[in-house]
Amino acid sequence: MNIIGKRKYLYLLSLIVIIPGVISLSIWKLKLSIDFTGGSVTEVSGTTNQDKVRAIADKNGYQNIIIAASDKVLIMKTKEIPDANHRKFMAELIKEIPTAKENRFESVGPSISKTLERNAFYTVALASVFIVIFLSMAFKKVSKPLNSWEFGLMAVVALIHDVIVVVGIFSMLGHFFGIEIDSMFITAILTIIGFSVHDTIVVYDRIREKAIKEGVDNFEQLVNKSLLETLTRSINTSLTVILTLLILFLFGGESIKIFVLALLVGIATGTYSSIFVASALLVDSFKLKGKLKTKNA
Repeated sequence: MNIIGKRKYLYLLSLIVIIPGVISLSIWKLKLSIDFTGGSVTEVSGTTNQDKVRAIADKNGYQNIIIAASDKVLIMKTKEIPDANHRKFMAELIKEIPTAKENRFESVGPSISKTLERNAFYTVALASVFIVIFLSMAFKKVSKPLNSWEFGLMAVVALIHDVIVVVGIFSMLGHFFGIEIDSMFITAILTIIGFSVHDTIVVYDRIREKAIKEGVDNFEQLVNKSLLETLTRSINTSLTVILTLLILFLFGGESIKIFVLALLVGIATGTYSSIFVASALLVDSFKLKGKLKTKNA
């Protein structure tokens, strides 16, 4: 099976998935939760009557109300609401539904949300830089004319591919289904980066071993053989994680559903990119370098 020989089709598949997400991001962006925009969250137990809760909240000045339900618990997210309005809302709610009880009420200011947004960007950027440095050091004994930094750079390109796919899909989910991203989404992105680079390193390490033993005269064939040798292991590992996440998504609490969904999409994408994209990019980088040397000779 010649996977690397069909890499143009693999690139095309990636573009088919990425382009709608990029268009969605440019038009609709991401639907941000109060973690990023600022607002209030109220958790109420003892009722599942969303219509009545929403009506009482509307009456007391709540705006942009989003309600999620799970096991007789309602989580209501809104624009920031003054304490006086909130107390009035709870008094009326308990009067209408005596079993209702407030579990939690908290507000997130816009300054905190801006800091969180900035820190999220820095965290992802730093993670990418450290990955390049780590892989450059780990693969420094690789055979010439391969360069260790190429492994790190191509791994980061594959990671960017994964992040764009996940963020693009969530942009579309936000527009069409109202799904918001919160601080847990950033945690999911970092987890996806870690999982994806781990899978990529397994494939790259096999390529490195073969390059040292066999040389790089037929680099494309060497990479293809390395992929085939690690393919079963990569797919089995990913399937184990995906099945576990699927169970969590179906039977876990409402509060972790978006986090788990992001992991499901990201790990599936990361498995694809670590097997089919990262190695293909390495081959094209190697070939491009060879063409440039021939041209300059």
